[in-house]
Amino acid sequence: MYIDLFEHARIKYNEKQTRNDRKIENYFNHISNDNKRDLACEIIIELGDMDFWADKDDKFKKKMTEVFKEQILDLEEIVPNFKIANATIHFDESSPHLHIVGIPFKDGMKNGMEKQVSKSDVFNKISLVNIQDKMREYCINSFNRIYHLNYTLKAKEEGRNVDINVANMNEYKKFKREQEKYKKQLNELNNKTEELQNKSSEINDIINNLKTTITNKNNFTISNESIDKIKKYIEQTNDTTSNLRNANDINIVLKKYEDDLREHSNEVRNLKKKIQTRDEKIENLQYDLDNANDTIDELEDKVSALQEALSYFKELWQKFIKFLQDKFFSSNKYDDFINDLYDEDVLDDNDIDIIQNNSKNKNDFER
Repeated sequence: MYIDLFEHARIKYNEKQTRNDRKIENYFNHISNDNKRDLACEIIIELGDMDFWADKDDKFKKKMTEVFKEQILDLEEIVPNFKIANATIHFDESSPHLHIVGIPFKDGMKNGMEKQVSKSDVFNKISLVNIQDKMREYCINSFNRIYHLNYTLKAKEEGRNVDINVANMNEYKKFKREQEKYKKQLNELNNKTEELQNKSSEINDIINNLKTTITNKNNFTISNESIDKIKKYIEQTNDTTSNLRNANDINIVLKKYEDDLREHSNEVRNLKKKIQTRDEKIENLQYDLDNANDTIDELEDKVSALQEALSYFKELWQKFIKFLQDKFFSSNKYDDFINDLYDEDVLDDNDIDIIQNNSKNKNDFER
């Protein structure tokens, strides 16, 4: 993909370079070794949460393939400067989602290569909002048309436009897996609780319908079948109670996390804004610095070329002066020609003095 996108620009850039150390042999490796620029970007598209997809079968989920195919075409239309290299649908988690990996680039660059990888030009605070708004609209329209439904999307939540770097992506996936595991446990607990409620009525019926023995009215008869039901009820109660303790522990942890988050949310939000502003400034400064370095390189190349041209003409002029010395002052028959050069402003008084003095010194030396 890098060869298809950038090879022509790389070759054209190298042809202008007079020094080999400024040439780029492999643009893919060049960007890979640059800690200030991203080699590629990943976009994740997901429609619906775990609760929406919980009761959907595989056939219903796999139908999302057609929706995601249209999303790829929509993304290429909305962001033409994002070249998609790979797109993969994941069906192995709670909800189907699409991973897209691609290369953001900018064309028509004045410094360096004409076409360069450039995440900040394609994805920034303003463009991300516009891209998401359009993709949301296209996605729900595709979903409703393909599924023959009439759903609407929830309103966008504030602060959901997040640029996650590779280092934090693993933490994000880990947290998401933990979140899904806890939700699954709570769902199972709710189901077991509902079963217990139903069986409680059944146990109450058994107790209410017990018959007293003939010999003693304080004793009751019970069937083996009823005893088995009561035992299973007790086992299920114990199991549910154990799960309830675990769920309660989870709730305590989550409650503490929510309290801490609520307590420090404003501080965190302000710090994130400051960090984002700082990163944007650093990125802009780095971009300006790269442009300045490229401009300096170009000016150095021009200075080198001018120095070479100056040396060439300086040497040529010295040869011309020597020619005049050898020819014009070795005989009086060239006086008219010297006067013509002076009249035509080819030579000035200073040039004549230099030629005459050098010729005189040369004659004195020969004598």
